[in-house]
Amino acid sequence: MTENPEMSYAQGESEPPLLDDTIYDNFLATVGKFGDNLALAEAASGRTWTYRELARDVEALAAGLLRGGVGRGDRVGVWSPNRSEWVMVQYATAAIGAVLVNLNPSYRQTEVDFALQQSGITVVLAAPAFKDSDYPAMLAAAQQTVDNLSRVVIFASPEWEALLADPAPEEVAAVAAAAAGLDANDPINIQYTSGTTGAPKGATLTHRNILNNGYLVGELLNYTDADRICLPVPFYHCFGMVMGNLAATSHGAAMIIPAPAFDPAATLAAVAEYAVTSLYGVPTMFIAELALPNFDDYDLSTLRTGIMAGSPCPEQVMREVVERMHMTEVSICYGMTETSPVSTQTRVDDELQLRVGTVGRVGPHLEIKVVDPVTGDTVERGAAGEFCTRGYSVMQGYWNEPRKTADVLDEQGWMHTGDIAVMADNGYVQITGRIKDMVIRGGENIYPREVEEFLYTHPDILDAQVIGVPDAKYGEELMAWVRLRDGVDDFTAADLAEFAAGQIARHKIPKYVHVVDEFPMTVTGKVRKVEMRSEAINLLGLR
Repeated sequence: MTENPEMSYAQGESEPPLLDDTIYDNFLATVGKFGDNLALAEAASGRTWTYRELARDVEALAAGLLRGGVGRGDRVGVWSPNRSEWVMVQYATAAIGAVLVNLNPSYRQTEVDFALQQSGITVVLAAPAFKDSDYPAMLAAAQQTVDNLSRVVIFASPEWEALLADPAPEEVAAVAAAAAGLDANDPINIQYTSGTTGAPKGATLTHRNILNNGYLVGELLNYTDADRICLPVPFYHCFGMVMGNLAATSHGAAMIIPAPAFDPAATLAAVAEYAVTSLYGVPTMFIAELALPNFDDYDLSTLRTGIMAGSPCPEQVMREVVERMHMTEVSICYGMTETSPVSTQTRVDDELQLRVGTVGRVGPHLEIKVVDPVTGDTVERGAAGEFCTRGYSVMQGYWNEPRKTADVLDEQGWMHTGDIAVMADNGYVQITGRIKDMVIRGGENIYPREVEEFLYTHPDILDAQVIGVPDAKYGEELMAWVRLRDGVDDFTAADLAEFAAGQIARHKIPKYVHVVDEFPMTVTGKVRKVEMRSEAINLLGLR
């Protein structure tokens, strides 16, 4: 690793070499080496696939998509919780060069309509339902307004089974020809990340971006074909589909799906049943698992490593993960969707204090620096500034949003994250805040402006500001400060929850509401959110 010992700059190792192949070519190479290995297990159904069996289904689905007119560059949406079909769609679209668009399973109608329209999705492959979301009904409604959406296929339906039908020899040849025509620098994935202007932005990622990030994260965890990775984290996010799936398939390891959505008991049961060696989660997931009354009944003796990311890990939780879950090589990762996602990572032999006090050091083939947000100059070690990163992992840009891309990606290729960081003398980084007030609730990034825009649609609300406040379970919760229209006497969190139900994702609904006559302002008329947060902590009796 190259470092400037005085300034906050570091460059990662140059080994192992970056992969130059596409996702599908890399997948086929793994199938060739480890065809009889367990590739995928779905605990809810009990179904399992070897790499050879998974390759057969992926090839069939790729042929079915080609048969239906989907080709290189076409956008295909996947709207589903964690299921085996999600994995098949990920690799089948990569095989033919279609751009996979991840749709958050929690999306409500307006949110999914926006993503469908903005990305130009022509085909959506979806689960029948998730919790109280009726995906077929919502997609039918979307087809009335989104003119580019021509086809919807629901998992387990006759139409889905037809897509997976055994392909004819000429169809197999067509898949091979499509795969051969792809380039590692082709866009292959769009993931929406909330924006400060209220509209989500579609981070556009290439084969090279996400394949290498998954591969190198796995390398730092010492993955081999003997590993089995339990994935309670969502596939629609990089944590699941890149750090999980691509880390697995680039090493011949197995992907274990414990449940469609996080369930602590199902997660530990899957670890025991499938002799899992690596477990992923945000800190709140590990906290929930450790709190199970029958925790000691689960055989976790095969665990050795895993990833914790999304928010800082309390020291006591990390100690319990290491000691009670046997994850002596657990790693902390930091990044963002726009960087595929991991920029820094702790190493498996790092001391405990580095894992609870930092987000690690720069990853291989990447550069990082901490800069003054105003001047752009690199700051000295130990000084706070904006975290920036450059290298293979940085996105192509936001889909059809050149101006928003230019706001975060400079001419030298540096991604400006908006996170406030401090780099220590040893090159390890602490994330100490967020320049643009982003809230991280249980690993979900929430931008207050998006929620504020929604609050403005309530007939009783004149103005609204949203902040994050500390929360023992989720790290942060949302609190809305609202000014009410004349004649409206009261407005509660229950009123807000009732209004928001079914309109925005649950994790974006503020837990707390505070009614005010005015907001604390600067002399230039800007809202002082730092002051609001401090006052809110006192109001709520938080620490």
